[in-house]
Amino acid sequence: MAHTTLLLFAVLGCLSVGLGSKQRGDFSVTDMDMDTAKDGDIKALEARLNATEKELEKVKSDVQLLEKENQDIMAKLNDTVEELEKIKKQNGSTTTGGPKVAFSASLAASGEIYLKQSDASPNLVYKRIFTNTGDAYDSKTGTFTAPVKGIYFFSFSTFGYNDFLSGAILTKNGHYMVSSYDPPSTGDRGDTGGNSAILQLEKGERVSMRLWETSQVFDNLNGHTTFSGFLLFPL
Repeated sequence: MAHTTLLLFAVLGCLSVGLGSKQRGDFSVTDMDMDTAKDGDIKALEARLNATEKELEKVKSDVQLLEKENQDIMAKLNDTVEELEKIKKQNGSTTTGGPKVAFSASLAASGEIYLKQSDASPNLVYKRIFTNTGDAYDSKTGTFTAPVKGIYFFSFSTFGYNDFLSGAILTKNGHYMVSSYDPPSTGDRGDTGGNSAILQLEKGERVSMRLWETSQVFDNLNGHTTFSGFLLFPL
């Protein structure tokens, strides 16, 4: 009986050892699986982080490229604006927003007029204004005053009867530039003349018309004796 009891305890002891060994083995495998799983998650996160960093670098590179293209476009736009400004200055004022200057007038505002040269009033004063854009022509003195530095065109016409010298002189600041001249003659009743000039004027310089000494001109509402000018382009 005692022998049987000892044998039973021996068997139970072996079983206990076996079970204990199996349980310790099970815990060890579970811990290894958890460590492996953690390593996999970390590697996956590292891979995603690396991919995100690469994507950010690509976006940054694209932004830098767009910024350079934008700078190139702005530089070309500025060059175009500068070129347009140069064209405006070269091609004159009437089409590009600069000063608009033009006038045209004849001697007689009404009726008939005969004008002779005199020391008291050497200049021809054109009273009948057709146009005076820019108000550069003064109908009280007959003087055109340049509002800006530029290149100007002037023209004039004269009419006189054959008994008198007929003609006129275009002057710049009182100095003779160009003229028309027709001496007294017989065989015809009247003579017409005229001339034109392109002048460079500084701002404030004056252009006016005057008669030759002992000359005479005639005008009425038909506008035989005229004076005109306009700004070709500013300088």
